[in-house]
Amino acid sequence: PLEWRISDTLIEYPDAIEEMESRVRAIRAGEAAEMVWLLEHPPLYTAGTSAEEKDLVDPDRFPVYDAGRGGQYTYHGPGQRVVYFLLDLKKRGKDVRQFVYSLEEVIVRSLASFGVTAERRKGRVGVWVERGAGREDKVAAIGVRVRQWVTY
Repeated sequence: PLEWRISDTLIEYPDAIEEMESRVRAIRAGEAAEMVWLLEHPPLYTAGTSAEEKDLVDPDRFPVYDAGRGGQYTYHGPGQRVVYFLLDLKKRGKDVRQFVYSLEEVIVRSLASFGVTAERRKGRVGVWVERGAGREDKVAAIGVRVRQWVTY
């Protein structure tokens, strides 16, 4: 079974990581169900593996955490829902690229159900919406950690 957890209060980033790493160990050991966790963080930036200090305009504005994921800097804060998928990829073909593609597809389809047209961009990870005149907004950033084939 898959557990859905929805947190109604702001969850500090280090607390979320600690909780997820514990759950990942339990999933690997067969002691806990996979989980999808919806939450919000207080204002913060996560730094992906491509993040460069010079790119952060005001580095003292919010805490910055090493994300352990790809990408550059990502802002997280109140009103912005974060969804963490704690899933065992051994049950899903051990294909991280396909997993990311599937996440993008879930987001595109979910937005479509609200009348929002969103799409992928070739060579980029995430989901975008057109703003017109050749402009676009990234509506969903995707970052995934994988530990012994369990995502978080």
